[in-house]
Amino acid sequence: MATTKFRKLNPDPVYQSIELSKFTNTLMQRGQKETARRVVYRALDIIKEKTKQDPMLIFQEAVRQVSPLLEVKSKRVGGATYQVPHEVKGDRQQTLAFRWIIESARSVKGRPMAEKLAAELIAAAEGEGSAVQKKINTHKMAKANQAFAHFAR
Repeated sequence: MATTKFRKLNPDPVYQSIELSKFTNTLMQRGQKETARRVVYRALDIIKEKTKQDPMLIFQEAVRQVSPLLEVKSKRVGGATYQVPHEVKGDRQQTLAFRWIIESARSVKGRPMAEKLAAELIAAAEGEGSAVQKKINTHKMAKANQAFAHFAR
């Protein structure tokens, strides 16, 4: 199996963080990177106003809180499909955390995206919010299907 070559990502211009740059790329829709950047920076400004703390620390804590350790993958064995628990590797943990935070923020209606994103990041950093709930549900699913762990390769 061939190994994937990952592109070198430039850190974001304001906070010099590669992690934040990846988050911005995940948030981006239809190639509108500048719009995504504006939303992320506005959300970080809102976090700074509300919490009076460094917004990057809140962002990193939110990602850490939402990153899953286990997930389930479907595996067919003899005509039956089993949900087999697997450990989640580092890059995928981060990707899932970003995806879940953004999905949770987008699911809220009636407010600007920057406000929704800021609220979700603050809630996630405190161990609350729907993104953290998604992680908890994923862990519960993996725990419930622990009997099928022997199917994992």
